[in-house]
Amino acid sequence: QVQLVESGGGSVQAGGSLSLSCAVVESIYSNHCMGWFRQAPGKEREGVATIYTGDGTSIYDDSVKGRFTISRDNAKNTVSLQMNNLKPEDTAMYYCAARGSSGPLACLHVRTNYPSWGQGTQVTVSS
Repeated sequence: QVQLVESGGGSVQAGGSLSLSCAVVESIYSNHCMGWFRQAPGKEREGVATIYTGDGTSIYDDSVKGRFTISRDNAKNTVSLQMNNLKPEDTAMYYCAARGSSGPLACLHVRTNYPSWGQGTQVTVSS
């Protein structure tokens, strides 16, 4: 497991933008799947976007394609999520997750495959 430190989030009106950032504390950043899951009250935790730090290959949930962008900064051991055109249905607690990986195919949004999690950060979108 790795220690993940999240920042960002907050409240915004529909159509607005927010960004999230996740830093890996340990220096074992390479060849990991990292990304974001979210959980709304009463719902299952679902994958939003993940990225393979080895080559930048990313996977997005259909609900956020074209609106969210995940990126990595290998020099800073961080992964960021830029969220544009936010909708009320994006309201949730967002969690950073990470797992070791030998390739991007392992970065699918299977929650149980990720052993490392951040503490979560709230995103609230009002209509």
